[in-house]
Amino acid sequence: MTITHASFVTLPVSDQDRALAFYTDVLGFEVTADRRMPPGRWLQVAPKGAQTVFTLSGPGMGGFEPGSARGIMLVTTDVDADCAKLAAAGVTVDGPSDVPWGRMAGFTDPDGNGLMLLTENDGAEGA
Repeated sequence: MTITHASFVTLPVSDQDRALAFYTDVLGFEVTADRRMPPGRWLQVAPKGAQTVFTLSGPGMGGFEPGSARGIMLVTTDVDADCAKLAAAGVTVDGPSDVPWGRMAGFTDPDGNGLMLLTENDGAEGA
């Protein structure tokens, strides 16, 4: 096998503009693609410098169910500070709490897609 990375993760959303505001304004992601194409809008965001992007898949784009994505792990250098910022933005956060591989918390986007924040312990290799 010669797979090098994941290109994108699909996040099904009901309203792409609302999702875009959440991912850029609240999470600080950047827009990597935003163009019209049949059958809808191809909209992608990512943390600055990330190799894998997130496709905010709206109605008519693949038949995905909004809010059905789960277990999307986002690595951060300071889960506690990021949780405080999420809470200040009105996002309900579960955690943070200590786990054997670091410190993590969970939250959902406006459509209910499940995301996690993780600050890894020194020497940890992912969750």
